[in-house]
Amino acid sequence: MSEKKGRKEEVITREYTINLHRRLHKCTFKKKAPKAIKEIRKFAEKAMGTKDVRVDVKLNKQIWSKGIRGPPRRIRVRVARKRNDDEDAKEEFFSLVTVAEIPTEGLSGLGTKVIEEED
Repeated sequence: MSEKKGRKEEVITREYTINLHRRLHKCTFKKKAPKAIKEIRKFAEKAMGTKDVRVDVKLNKQIWSKGIRGPPRRIRVRVARKRNDDEDAKEEFFSLVTVAEIPTEGLSGLGTKVIEEED
C-alpha cells in the first residue's frame, strides 16, 4: 500500500489567475467586494495548505478600486507560502497574497507559474 503524499512543507511562491466572476455569481451588490476578499483567502488556503492567509494592502485596494459593487472579473495574484517566525504561532507557515503584474496581452492563456525566490 502506498503512503499518502502530503503537502510539502517548504517555502514556495506561485502565480495564479483567479476568476472572481464565477465565485461572485448570484451575490448581492453590496457584498461583492467583501465576498471577493473572502474567496481569495479561501483560494489561497486551499492552494497552499495554510490556515493563516494574509492579504496585501495593494490587493485589497485593487479589489475595492471600483467600489463595493464592482470587483474585477479576474485577478492575477502571487501567493507565497512563508515560514512563520513568531514563536507562539499556531502554524509553522502562512500564506501572503499579493497582486501580480498583468501582461499587456491580458490574462487569457496564463496558467499557474512557480516563481523562484530571489535572495
